[in-house]
Amino acid sequence: MIEFIRIENFKTLLEADFPLSSLNIFSGLNGMGKSSLVQSLLLLRQSYDKNTLPSKGLLLNGEYVELGMGDDVLSSNSENEQIRFLVKWENEQATEFLFQVDPESDLLPKASSKKIQINNSKSLFSSQFQYLSADRISPQSNYAMSDYHIKDQNSLGNKGEYTVHYIATNDLEKLSVKALKHPNTKTETFLENLETWMAGITPGVKIRANTQKKFNTATLSYYFIQGKDSTADIKPQNVGFGLTYALPVVTAILKSKPKDLLIIENPESHLHPAGQAMLGKLCCLAASGGVQLIIESHSDHFLNGVRVGVKEKLLSHEKVRLFFLERPFDQATHSSIVQNPSIDEQGRLDFWPEGFFDEWDKQLDSLL
Repeated sequence: MIEFIRIENFKTLLEADFPLSSLNIFSGLNGMGKSSLVQSLLLLRQSYDKNTLPSKGLLLNGEYVELGMGDDVLSSNSENEQIRFLVKWENEQATEFLFQVDPESDLLPKASSKKIQINNSKSLFSSQFQYLSADRISPQSNYAMSDYHIKDQNSLGNKGEYTVHYIATNDLEKLSVKALKHPNTKTETFLENLETWMAGITPGVKIRANTQKKFNTATLSYYFIQGKDSTADIKPQNVGFGLTYALPVVTAILKSKPKDLLIIENPESHLHPAGQAMLGKLCCLAASGGVQLIIESHSDHFLNGVRVGVKEKLLSHEKVRLFFLERPFDQATHSSIVQNPSIDEQGRLDFWPEGFFDEWDKQLDSLL
């Protein structure tokens, strides 16, 4: 597990420290730098995958992120032209990644003579890593298949594009994190639990996923339990958009294993409030089973789901970290400030920074 990250001179993070735990939630207004922590990890991952890390440098454009050239990622108020990531893994000394910024190149060369040792058993650099971007699969007739991704890489794809293929071939697999078993299921099999958790988004939903190997595609349909009967199969295009959009998120959480690293952007997208809160609880359960999650969210319902999960003792409050990024307009530098509200054992926060999931209260005050 990653215990600590320090970032210097990267975008709006001039100097920022992030002490991480099992469940880490990042929030803030748009453009305040909350995505930069996620991007720093994705840059390290894609550079490792393309063999530019550790010997050559940091690759800014690739499979996970496309950030442009060196001049695009260097903090505007930096005192030197070096970007530094300091990452500490559990039970290890911190590893420093130092890069020299070339303003007109998307490969930032290594700036330190110190040899970097990368252990591919670490989740960030192994098949125990899953990233889901905010731009995920949408309802459609056919979905991609890839044995390489779902078997060798243990990945659903960055957009969840191989989710349907994974479901079709792993429906009878047992959950690795026992805490993720839904209380209303009889077994620990993946598909039964997936359907039951997804019913928290759309009641009565059942999932039918199949592979068409001849055409190298996977198909998805839903049907619904109505009393003692069930409906005919319904195409994803004819069911609510949020159901399919959330499918990779719930799948990624349920398929996770202890020591996995799961990074998800906006898991709450296109979901109603109850579904958003349900995902917060589900993340608590995964974290309690040894999965490390880094979540970027705008949702107070998701946060409240986590808070309730803590109060219900699904996860210790000590294993939740909140990061609120802001950039005061009256400060001299164009850089972000990180605030860290804490959750106690009752799910209460010790303080609420201005702009931190407080819009409901502001609008309610205006109405009253």
